[in-house]
Amino acid sequence: MAQCVDEHEALIAEAGGAARGLVRPNGWIRCLRTEASLGEKIAGARRLDQYGIDYEVLTGAQLRELESHVSEKIVGAIHFRGSPTSSDPGMLTQAYADLFVRKGGRFLKGDARRLAQDASGWSLPIENGLVSAHEAVVALGPWSDDVFRPLGYDIPLAVKRGYHMHYGVQGNATLGHPLHDADGGYVLVPMRKGIRLTTGVEFAGRDAPPTPIQLARDEPLARELFPLGERLEAAPWLGRRPCLPDMVPVIGRAERHRDLWLAFGHAHHGFTLGPVSGRLLAEMMTAETPFTDPSPYAAARFSH
Repeated sequence: MAQCVDEHEALIAEAGGAARGLVRPNGWIRCLRTEASLGEKIAGARRLDQYGIDYEVLTGAQLRELESHVSEKIVGAIHFRGSPTSSDPGMLTQAYADLFVRKGGRFLKGDARRLAQDASGWSLPIENGLVSAHEAVVALGPWSDDVFRPLGYDIPLAVKRGYHMHYGVQGNATLGHPLHDADGGYVLVPMRKGIRLTTGVEFAGRDAPPTPIQLARDEPLARELFPLGERLEAAPWLGRRPCLPDMVPVIGRAERHRDLWLAFGHAHHGFTLGPVSGRLLAEMMTAETPFTDPSPYAAARFSH
C-alpha cells in the first residue's frame, strides 16, 4: 500500500495524454454529524500520527470554507490530505491498457474457465484459435475461483458487493473533495460523470440479483449533506469486491503448478493496488529481487 501512489504516478507519466488530468492530489474528508462521533474519529486519527499520516481536524466553519455547499448538519471533519483520488478510474485504466498495447501487449478474448495445462505450459481457446504460454496468471477478481477451484485449489475467496449512482447538482453547487459521511455510512465523490454516491458493503452471492436497498437508504442522508440533483443513470452500478478472510490479497506462485501464478483478492483496493501488485508479480516471475517481502501474500497461508 505504501508504494501504490508511486506506481500509479509512474504509469500516468508514461501513459501521458488524458491520464494526467484524471487524478487530483487534494485528499478526502471524513464528515461528522455529532460532537461525540467527531471526538471518537479524532482519537482514531491521532493513533495514525506514528505513521506520518497527513490530516487536519476541521471545525464545521473551516469545512465550509473548503466546501461551501456542505450542510450545517456537519459539526466537524477530518481532512486526510495525502490521498490522491481519480475522477474516472475507468478512463485511467483504459489509458494504462492503451500503454500496454503501445508497448507490444495484446488483448485476446476467450473463456478463462477453459484454461488447460499441456506439454508447453498452458493453453486456452480464444476467438479464431488457441493461445499457448509457458506460464499463466489467474487475475480475474471475483471470478478467479472459476479457474483455480477446478485446478484443485481451496482458497476461501468471497465477495462483498457495493453500489453507486451518479447525480447532478442543484443550482451552482460544487464539490471538490470526496466526502465520507461517517455517521451515515456512505461516500460522495466528485467524478467526471457527476457526483457519485457509493454505499457500504452488501453481503450476497456474487451472482445474486441486485438489491440496492442501501442506496435507497443513503440517498436521503446524502441530500441532507449536499444539494444533490437528479439521478443520472437508470439503474445503479453494482460492483463485486473479491475478498479473503484476512483482507490481504493472494499474489504469487500456485502451490501445485510451478508455472501458474495467482493475483486476486484485493477487496476494495483493486484499482489502488493494481499497478503495485503487477510490479511485485513481475519481479517474482522474472526472478528479480522483489521490492517487498512477498510471503504474506502466498496462497499457501490458507493450506490445511
